Amino acid sequence: MELDNLAPPRPRRRWRRAAAVTLPVALVGTLAAVAAPQAFAAEYCGGVQYNVVSTWGGGFQANVVLTAGDAGLNGWDIEWDFPAGTSVSSAWNVDWSQSGGHFTGSDVGWNGSVSAGQSKEVFGFIGSGAATAPTGITVNGESCDGEEPVEPELAVSRANVVVDAGATASIDVGFTAATSAASTVTTARTAGSTAITVASGGSLSFTAGQTTTKPVTFSAAAGAEPGASATFTVSSPGYASVPVTVTVADLGEVTQNEERFLTMYDQLTGADSPYLHETGVPYHSVEELIVEAPDYGHETTSEALSYLQWLEAAYGQVTGDWSGYNESWQITEDYAIPDLNPTSYNPNSPASYAPESGSVTDYPTQLDFNASVGVDPLGAELRSTYGTNEIYGMHWILDVDNAYGFGECGDGTTEPAYMNTFQRGSQESTWETVAHPSCETFDFGGDNGYLDLFVGDSQYSQQERYTNAPDADARAVQVAWMAQQWAAEQGQESAISGSLDNASKMGDFLRYAFADKYFKQIAGDCIGINNCPDGSGKSSFHYLLSWYYSWGAGMNGDWSFRIGGSGVHQGYQNLMAAYALSDGGLAPESPTAAADWSKSLDAQLDFLEWLQVPAGSQGAGAIAGGATNNWGGNYGSPTTSAEHNGLYYDEQPVWHDPPSNRWFGFQVWGMDRVAQYCHATDDARACELLDNWVSWALSVSDISATDYSLPGDLEWNGEPGAGLSASVINMSKDPGVAGAFAKILSYHAAASGDTASQTAASNLLDALWAVNDGIGVTQTEGRADYCRFGDEVYIPEGWTGTMPNGDVLENGVTFIETRSFMKEFEGWDQVQAYIDGGCSGPAPEFDYHRYWHQVEVATAFQTYATLFE
Repeated sequence: MELDNLAPPRPRRRWRRAAAVTLPVALVGTLAAVAAPQAFAAEYCGGVQYNVVSTWGGGFQANVVLTAGDAGLNGWDIEWDFPAGTSVSSAWNVDWSQSGGHFTGSDVGWNGSVSAGQSKEVFGFIGSGAATAPTGITVNGESCDGEEPVEPELAVSRANVVVDAGATASIDVGFTAATSAASTVTTARTAGSTAITVASGGSLSFTAGQTTTKPVTFSAAAGAEPGASATFTVSSPGYASVPVTVTVADLGEVTQNEERFLTMYDQLTGADSPYLHETGVPYHSVEELIVEAPDYGHETTSEALSYLQWLEAAYGQVTGDWSGYNESWQITEDYAIPDLNPTSYNPNSPASYAPESGSVTDYPTQLDFNASVGVDPLGAELRSTYGTNEIYGMHWILDVDNAYGFGECGDGTTEPAYMNTFQRGSQESTWETVAHPSCETFDFGGDNGYLDLFVGDSQYSQQERYTNAPDADARAVQVAWMAQQWAAEQGQESAISGSLDNASKMGDFLRYAFADKYFKQIAGDCIGINNCPDGSGKSSFHYLLSWYYSWGAGMNGDWSFRIGGSGVHQGYQNLMAAYALSDGGLAPESPTAAADWSKSLDAQLDFLEWLQVPAGSQGAGAIAGGATNNWGGNYGSPTTSAEHNGLYYDEQPVWHDPPSNRWFGFQVWGMDRVAQYCHATDDARACELLDNWVSWALSVSDISATDYSLPGDLEWNGEPGAGLSASVINMSKDPGVAGAFAKILSYHAAASGDTASQTAASNLLDALWAVNDGIGVTQTEGRADYCRFGDEVYIPEGWTGTMPNGDVLENGVTFIETRSFMKEFEGWDQVQAYIDGGCSGPAPEFDYHRYWHQVEVATAFQTYATLFE
């Protein structure tokens, strides 16, 4: 993009914009609906459903669902004729060829069997040309042309429209397939502001069979209030109507990167978004077959909920419409914050000690009721402030589609459902976890549910147990601060006052992340559970954001627990959250909360300075892993001589498989907050941290307006004060990391006037825009780690149980054997072939659409626009 405003000196955020830009042709006119199924009764072809997943200029993605006829299918061959100019460029789960417009496809073995009357998605493809459904479809030589043709649907190119006061904005309307008769499409306001009207296209005529779109233009009166909105209904007799929301914003003309943001916002939101469950809860990814911290794609994390809030806050900044931001908090409260309110909790006896181990084969580890633990410094204050024993924090993971079948508290059906995986120490990788419900009712698993896989006890009770990921809650607070600034600039802070109160309250409880796991003193030499002094007052606070905190209670109400977190990772620190909750206007209600967060702000700066690779060393500027006062999770003897304020240096805090600070993504996540804080406050310490980091990160990256390559994994040597260094192992095109990096560079440029940073940010955004495939940003990635689907999930000898779907848990089972439902996910055939080949051939490749990737990139466009356009 052309840079016409290079790095102004520390500009404040502005509401009004300049120069209009045009959306690239590749993403104009994409219709939201897809082709409906066709159904026929026959021997082989009971129906063919040709689904257009998405379209873009010159291309589209589609999938095919076969319904078998009366004889069923034991292998299938499908043929059809495309309209002129349409062809397949790539396909999956099908052996295919094309000659002219004639397409032929056959099963690939595993997907050849379809029972009589059964419908099964059998393959998908990327096509070029028109997305119009093909004709002359046959299955195993039998015609599928029957009485019911492909049913067209009424569709729109955008369901959310922004229009400036006194200006116009347009969408395209039309049909997803050829219609059998002439149709009239009308667009009329059905609710909202009368200052917004249909300027043209209110009644449009379509001839029979017409699939080209026509424009509808909306107009906002010159005096229309920013934030005013209206709902228009696009309708045609015989078709389902489509609602369109038009919002007035004082934008001037929408800039290039605002337009990019709004396009991605449309991709991510709405009733048909593949990123969202029907409740509005975002999935980890559109694709189901993905194994990361969430072990399949339609789980989600509290991280995703915080990104939902970020997306909606950015939308409020661009459009003046804050309803989505408030709704994101309602979704968070409804589905991510457990309503556990135990009748009793004793802060003087907060938990029973269970040591961690470096090997999953040492589990279950025995609860030690005689071990000494400290006093919870927050329990009494929070109870006094809020009058409840409920914890206002997000549980870290949800099974959104309830694929495991736990449901809620044993009901087996509720979705989303609270669940957990990691439970057995630092060496337990995702591939070695046992998925289990957060509400343990003994309905699944073994005699004691899943509890006796993790802890040893003389008697087990039904219980609820939840774990918080502090980086997600802190991000929610960080976003709330941004929303407060933006809404205040628009004179709309009162519109989000309830959401801001929620963020402050969440920050109040987030202080549990400051505490040692068992509330031991942070005094150094904390070795041995009974030798390490118990904490009292705030002596158990390290004032940093640890990897987790947890809470729970027995179902009978006679006991409950809370624990803090001892492992502290650099990537979890959030200077913006600490600033917001102390001096930034979001101070919590508890009497000591603001002072605690002020101490945390200083502590985080001290910590990051200690962890930064010094000048003159390889990787100078990079931030090392973190620290702990609870070595090995069992207050063991440290193997390091580096110590910081009572904490021992840990290259890979909490998570060892893979090492937790190997991924460059943790560098950008942490530095994003430093960059924003530097820009907002001019804090010299933060700005120096940022300058050093950016210098290093740019030196090991390759960025142009058409492509980019960033560090993937890092290797660490030495330790703080003794030869600390970092080197890049491999490079990556991770779009989420690139989006976060673009934000860092944008803030750095705005704070320092560095034109190199702004140029790199601009180039990154251009390169990311180029890899938006109509669903979102994606880069093809090989997954050699999918060989680990065959890894053993350790189950002790003699222990037996079952998953809700009947998968057996016993000694020697593998990851996929405890999750057999994953074999039904698209892409499993590639993984199976890779494993069958001994994992020696090319690794399976996937184009993933992770939700956090999309939001990082979308908000990078919005951030750049806010600072420079």
